[in-house]
Amino acid sequence: MTTASRRWFGGRDESRRADAQAAKDAAAAAFYELDTAQRDLRISMETIAAADGSPAARQAGEGFAALGQRIDQVSQVYIEAVDAHDLDRVDLEGAVAARARDQLVRARDELVRVREELDRFAQGLQPLLDRAETQLARVAPARERARAALLAASAALDEVRGKGMRADEFAARLAALGPELTLLNQGAAQHGVQETVQRADRILRDAEAIRAEVARLPERAAEIDRRLVSLRTRAQALRNRADRVDPVLSELRRRFSAACWQDLQQVPDQAVRDVARAEEQLGQAARARDEQRWADVAALIESVRGALDATDEAVSAAQDRLSRLEAVARDPQAEVQRTRFAIRDAQRLAMEGRSVPDPRHARPLDEAVARVDRALGGLEGRHPDYWHFLLEMEEVRVAVGRVVAEMRGRRVVG
Repeated sequence: MTTASRRWFGGRDESRRADAQAAKDAAAAAFYELDTAQRDLRISMETIAAADGSPAARQAGEGFAALGQRIDQVSQVYIEAVDAHDLDRVDLEGAVAARARDQLVRARDELVRVREELDRFAQGLQPLLDRAETQLARVAPARERARAALLAASAALDEVRGKGMRADEFAARLAALGPELTLLNQGAAQHGVQETVQRADRILRDAEAIRAEVARLPERAAEIDRRLVSLRTRAQALRNRADRVDPVLSELRRRFSAACWQDLQQVPDQAVRDVARAEEQLGQAARARDEQRWADVAALIESVRGALDATDEAVSAAQDRLSRLEAVARDPQAEVQRTRFAIRDAQRLAMEGRSVPDPRHARPLDEAVARVDRALGGLEGRHPDYWHFLLEMEEVRVAVGRVVAEMRGRRVVG
């Protein structure tokens, strides 16, 4: 009887140990599944955080953090239950095994419940996750386009360098994109989708601009060479023309009063000085071209072109002055008729649809008539100031033009 009882109780202890081991295995499986689900969900949360800064995304992050604390609690309970009992001991008592089983079953149940909470939370995240993944799908293509643009710019730089062009400015601009590329490679997880895509777009634009400018560099150099030759030729031609201003001034002095030509006295000497300065700048531009300082070359060329334009205008002014003075001396009435025609045209416009003109228009038009008469009267005498006469006629026509513009503007508004 005693021996049988020991066998019976021993069999019962063995069964309790087996039950405890089964509970331990079940709890371990639940712990592993919860841990795996948490890891997967953490990846989803990182995806959302990288792509979405909305209040809903922030709220989801707070919810995940709270779930994490709950997972830590139930995991600690499971770990303590496992550590509290050595189920592999041969002499483990049945009562101890039973208590271990109960603790492990409770731990497993808690792990399963939290896993179910995690699954429900994950289901609720799906719309945010779908939107975030759509946003993240923009990152890789944008990054690849930026990298491809950088490679193309680098290849274009190598090509022009192979043709003997330094292109240091463009190399420096390309090198300056290096830190931006480093930040781009760190990805959306660190910098966010929007910022990453914007950075990729900036790199793309800058790299494409560099590539396009580098590709145009040989053509630009050839164009600069042509412009330098053209400006040298023009400067020489202006120097020759400036030499012919003195005879024109002599003719003006001989035939017309001092008021008609005094402002042109300095033109020959000033033209020579301006051309000499332009030729000096052309020499500087040529040296900058040899050193491939393209920005300096462009600035010098524009300066020379502006100076030559001004000199050309000044040199042309003397001959133009003589021609205009000769024409008005032959027939002052031609200029008068031209001006009076403009006045009559304005007067007809002022009377359209009216029996009496608007004083605001009539007064300046009457004054224009009086100015013409006074200017014509100023031509009487031995040495008339034809230049003043011409300027007065121009000013009268401008004044009449302002009146016409005002009348038409009022009619459009009215």
